[in-house]
Amino acid sequence: MYRLLLFLLFCFSARAETVLVLPFFNHSNSANLDWIGESFAESVGDSLSSEGVLVLDRATRLEAYRRLSMRPSAEITHASIIKIGQALDASVVVYGFYELLPAANGDNQSRGSLRVTARLLDLQHTVQGAPFGEVGALEDLAGIEVRLGWQVLAFLRPKTAPPEEDFVKARPSVRIDAVENYIRGLLAASPEQRDRFFTQAVHLDENYSQPCFQLGKAYWAKKDYKTAANWLAHTNRSDPHYLEAQFFLGLCRFYIGDYAGAERAFQTVAAAVPLNEVFNDLGAAQSRLNHSADAAASFQKALDGDGADPDYHFNLGYVQWRAGRFDEAAASFRAALARSPNDDETAILLSRAMAREGPRPGDANLQSRERLKTNYEEAAYRQLQAELAK
Repeated sequence: MYRLLLFLLFCFSARAETVLVLPFFNHSNSANLDWIGESFAESVGDSLSSEGVLVLDRATRLEAYRRLSMRPSAEITHASIIKIGQALDASVVVYGFYELLPAANGDNQSRGSLRVTARLLDLQHTVQGAPFGEVGALEDLAGIEVRLGWQVLAFLRPKTAPPEEDFVKARPSVRIDAVENYIRGLLAASPEQRDRFFTQAVHLDENYSQPCFQLGKAYWAKKDYKTAANWLAHTNRSDPHYLEAQFFLGLCRFYIGDYAGAERAFQTVAAAVPLNEVFNDLGAAQSRLNHSADAAASFQKALDGDGADPDYHFNLGYVQWRAGRFDEAAASFRAALARSPNDDETAILLSRAMAREGPRPGDANLQSRERLKTNYEEAAYRQLQAELAK
């Protein structure tokens, strides 16, 4: 069923409402403030994503710049803004610029005031909204970005946007030097530079969630699962990457043998985004905990979502075989082999199930054989939800 829905999404994806937030243009006289433009794109995009708005991510935006031969850091024309928005099938493009003003009289502590001006371009109706913006001390960059994010949300969803006070309260302010290090980490040319900037950002503000997520993913890629789990566990619920962080936290905990912790993480994700891969990995954690009934139920949910995946059939058969349900296990293994005929492991287990032979003591080759999924498709799921809600 889920595969069918994703196919329908692919067919009609251009109609789903998506928002593209471009880096704001630096109209100050200091090139050292160029990083702020990327910061606006990240912060406003995160604010919208955390409220359920479909926002095109940074990687997608950069790929569009590359395909259109545009420099991500350069100020582009109105025509180019339209071009990049259309290239990504965006419904709305958010863009703008910022200026640095002198500090208020007598304020010797401030580096100046930041005035940001933003605009919304509705590509579906070819309508450009009136300019709007925020002004505040440069040191309050994070607060300026949050308030601007609320203004964008109020334009996009005037009937459902929360009160500004509640929106701001849910997003604690972050030190500007921490924000700068985080953004410079995103812009870094090497993984070593990137991780150094992210670590410094957390050192400057230990409650800053975004660099924790980025560090978690970086250590996950290095297969340092214990360190990755520590960083991912510090990703806040208000962070738009929270559920993704929980998914990879579950995987990390699974790999270090904390199956109960993995189960909790996967349950958190499954309650919000019922993806096949999440149910599959939840079942794997439950299987390691010897909760065979729960594991079978989770594997069945994954299978109901995608009956073409041989791993889902294998996992269900494996937990059935371990529970002594040999006829059911044989049927599941046959289904897995029908989709992956060269799978020797499945063939061995099928023969064992047909002979009604369960696990043997010391049979290490057939212990802990659950197959995990490491792909995470929340963006596609959110897009599907938005399309079906129209």
